[in-house]
Amino acid sequence: MSRSPSQDLDEHADALPRQQRTYSIGELARMFEVTPRTIRFYEQEGLLAPSRQGQKRIYREKDRVRLKLTLRGKRLGFSLAEIREVVMMYDAMPDGNARQLKRLLEILEEKRANLDRQMEDIRLMRLEIDDVDQRARDVLRQLGKEEESRKP
Repeated sequence: MSRSPSQDLDEHADALPRQQRTYSIGELARMFEVTPRTIRFYEQEGLLAPSRQGQKRIYREKDRVRLKLTLRGKRLGFSLAEIREVVMMYDAMPDGNARQLKRLLEILEEKRANLDRQMEDIRLMRLEIDDVDQRARDVLRQLGKEEESRKP
């Protein structure tokens, strides 16, 4: 049975306490199935802050968690500003977790309301499309009847 790179990384990570574990950009890229360029972009946006040894980036557990939160936020449709806000709250202690969760719930409610509006817009657009479709078919049928009546 073949093993995934993330399984190998997970086993290697178990050898060290989580807080001491470090990751290369390649390890994180494989772990989260993203490109190193994606990780560098999130670093440029201030969502990740690896230390450096010369040109080499050294990511800590905090960066791994931030990347995980960032990617999850993107999948949920959060903007980078919204992700940044939640991630920054993750870092703020001692009440960061409660504040983060409350703000996350606010953002989720905003997303839910936006999706509801979009669904209603789509429903109305479908009705309009169906109406135009039906009128076009009626006109086409009428034109077909007129052509039939003109034939000798």
